[in-house]
Amino acid sequence: MSDGRSLMRRWLLRIPLALLAAYALLVLMVRPSNDRDWNADQARLATAEISGNQVQVHNVRNARYRSVDDFDVHWEERRYDLARLDSVWFIVEPFADWRGPAHTFLRFGFDDGEFLAISVEIRKERGESFSPWLGLLRQYELMYVIGDERDLIGLRANHRKDEVFLYPVRTTPTQMRALFVSMLARANAVAEQPEFYNTLTNTCTSAIIDHIDHIAPGRVPFSLTTVLPGYTDDFAYDLGLIDTDLPRDAYRAAHRINARAADSDDRDDFSQAIRARD
Repeated sequence: MSDGRSLMRRWLLRIPLALLAAYALLVLMVRPSNDRDWNADQARLATAEISGNQVQVHNVRNARYRSVDDFDVHWEERRYDLARLDSVWFIVEPFADWRGPAHTFLRFGFDDGEFLAISVEIRKERGESFSPWLGLLRQYELMYVIGDERDLIGLRANHRKDEVFLYPVRTTPTQMRALFVSMLARANAVAEQPEFYNTLTNTCTSAIIDHIDHIAPGRVPFSLTTVLPGYTDDFAYDLGLIDTDLPRDAYRAAHRINARAADSDDRDDFSQAIRARD
């Protein structure tokens, strides 16, 4: 009996080593690529050119949706003036029956009424859907979707019917400029050198935290919200990153924008309408 238990323990000790070896083999054999049969809404990668205060962004996505799967995609060239950048907004989209799983992204606003949303996502091949487990196994490339706010928010609020929370970020002009430029630089890097999404280490939320840490080291301490991004708004509130005077038990409901997004879907002033306060 003792020999049997000893043999079982030896086999159990070998399991982690076998898993580690299998993952190392996966890392060596499976390489990321920007050349696959992508979904139509992710067929192009955004890139940017920066000269002084002037930014030219290529492949800005501006899709119009009839449903989640029925849409027309327009890819646009847009120019922005960094000297006019005046706001950053943090968006949280929970998408499960419990609060933990969520998508997060940022929106940048300019004082001339221009805006741009940047969303770090898995880049899906045709017919592919997201699985957090496959996200651990180098099955999805990562991409920076740079797009029109009505596209990125409208898709989630009006067609996926997910809750969407929109928060103004408390920051300085210097920091918001650095954050915007940092995200554009990373979009360029991903377009040049593809990389894999990873459910634990390379996600929508971890990317945002990495960008913040790049411009303000230590501003966002380690937290499990990286893997449970549905709680990142509470985390950001506690860190003083959300620009609100509302108490903790009231701020979240006040920034839920689904009703305003539904009422404003076809309006030219969509971005202004979803920020209107009752």
